[in-house]
Amino acid sequence: MKKSRLLSVAALLALGLIGSSCSKEDNPATLSTTNVAVLTATINGANEKPASTTSTAVGSFVGNLNTDTRVLSYTVTYSGITPVAGHLHRINAANLTGPVDIPFPSLTSPITGTTAALAQSKVDSMLNGFYYANLHTTAYPAGEIRGDIKKR
Repeated sequence: MKKSRLLSVAALLALGLIGSSCSKEDNPATLSTTNVAVLTATINGANEKPASTTSTAVGSFVGNLNTDTRVLSYTVTYSGITPVAGHLHRINAANLTGPVDIPFPSLTSPITGTTAALAQSKVDSMLNGFYYANLHTTAYPAGEIRGDIKKR
């Protein structure tokens, strides 16, 4: 009986030593959770600014913005147009438009992209609804369909 009790104590001590030698990163209970904001937009001609278009094309934007790493991963899908350009724009004007900030890596639907770490000011602007996705065509060089990006 004495021997089994001694082995039990030794086993508990060994477990304690193993647990205390684990780094914080190895212990799931102490891992920090990643903060990811889901961003979405409905893209169509009615949303185009400063004036809507009569386009029947439609699309969507879905993004995951990791607020810890400040990296945005996104997918843009569309149908009904052949774009000649596509980007994310940052709104900074009274007419709710702004310059190109993040060009799309391709124009074939679905468009997928991942940014490098964004400046905190861009992350803040994205989270507060100051970005939009825009697809441009020959018929509408300023933008045929647009979707204002909002946090879901």
